[in-house]
Amino acid sequence: MPAHALKRPTLLALCACVLVAQSMVAAINLLIPQLSSSSLHPSHTEILWTVDAYVIVFAGLLIPAGALGDRYGRKGALLTGLTLFAAGAATSALATAPAMLIAGRGLSGAGAALITPATLSILMQLSAPEHRVRSMGAWTLSIGLGGAAGNLGGGLAGQFLTWRALFAVMVPLAAVLAVAAALTVPRTERATAARPDPLGTLLLTAGLVAVLFGIIEGPTYGWSSARILGAFAAGALLIAAFTLHALRSAAPLFDPRVFASPRLRSASLGTATAFFGLFSLFFVNSQYLQGVKGFGPAVTGVAIMPLVFGMAVSQKLATRWAGHPRAVIGAGLALIGLGLLGASTADAGTPYAVFVCWLLVISAGAGLSMPALTVGVVTSLPAHQAGLGSGLGTTARETGAALGVAVTGTVLSAHTDLLHGLGPALRTAGVVVLGATALVVAGYGKRPEGARGTARATTTDRHPAASARSYGG
Repeated sequence: MPAHALKRPTLLALCACVLVAQSMVAAINLLIPQLSSSSLHPSHTEILWTVDAYVIVFAGLLIPAGALGDRYGRKGALLTGLTLFAAGAATSALATAPAMLIAGRGLSGAGAALITPATLSILMQLSAPEHRVRSMGAWTLSIGLGGAAGNLGGGLAGQFLTWRALFAVMVPLAAVLAVAAALTVPRTERATAARPDPLGTLLLTAGLVAVLFGIIEGPTYGWSSARILGAFAAGALLIAAFTLHALRSAAPLFDPRVFASPRLRSASLGTATAFFGLFSLFFVNSQYLQGVKGFGPAVTGVAIMPLVFGMAVSQKLATRWAGHPRAVIGAGLALIGLGLLGASTADAGTPYAVFVCWLLVISAGAGLSMPALTVGVVTSLPAHQAGLGSGLGTTARETGAALGVAVTGTVLSAHTDLLHGLGPALRTAGVVVLGATALVVAGYGKRPEGARGTARATTTDRHPAASARSYGG
């Protein structure tokens, strides 16, 4: 397959796959009332696990899934992921008990963990350097569309259908996407010199799952509870064990010294910051529109659609200004923070049109910053590790999203009702985003390829033969 062979049907198929995978993160939120009163009779804890199982498995497996795609074939990883996603959706749709529903959500999350890094890695492999930011823009826009589509689909199912219908429709949809991917997506060169690292994969996955569990469940059990502190401690120990193992291994899952690159650290922090802000908004948005403004579930799903328009318009500017990533990222993240501060002024009397203006500011910031941040993470690693790079970037996204929900939820729970907690919650999120933006801008190098050179040097020092083969293809 020639190096720069990205065709429009391929781009559309890959973007559709990541859109569907991302949509299932948010879709379930608007179905919680229906699930609670369903024939499954789930407990409060089982409802939480139904929501969280997808995200925890999805984010926990992203880095190993990206590395597996690099080693064994990215197209194969994508098709396997779609199969698992469909199997999980079918399990959830046919669930006769809460445990079966939760297991289906987790299985779909594992599929999404294979789909997401594979799609981005294939785009990176096939895109010409001058078109890379445009391809990344389309990919990140698809993530935004996925969030909006999830809200819309969940709202429509909650108002007019059943929760089972939402899962059931995912099965034929995943089958159609698998056929489209099989026909339009070419196979890319594998990292044949690499060997599996089962111990490293186990340590890192378990560590990430433990940390994500602590973040997601912190507001529920209390940040100082033994369960949450134990989860964070276990996560830290497992990740430390992974780091020691990787530094001593001849063929690690990935070399932790890649984080010596300021570009990779800053791009990862920037990615997490953007999604921290976006999911802080998502967490309160449906509650505000339904509980305060009186919108129905379907109308609430439609009401968030302006986010997509803001991202689509600003993405074009991001492509035009791709040569100035530091400025583009700084401006985009600042818009997210300022938009959250603006949205924090909303109350029962705020017209929807005014609230939409703040949604547009936030979405414009996301559309402006995310393509450059995505390129910054993926190109900080050698070309043969594009899947791993996309896994790192998406892990940063999901971790930032989980933190956004956790922090916002914690602030809300400290107030008597939504109206009193909405402002403080969004102001807290806005201040966090603006503070992190300053760190990202300060740490982000001026040269677009500077960090990639650092990462390449690190890898070359350890495995010169493997690195030379990687850049030969």
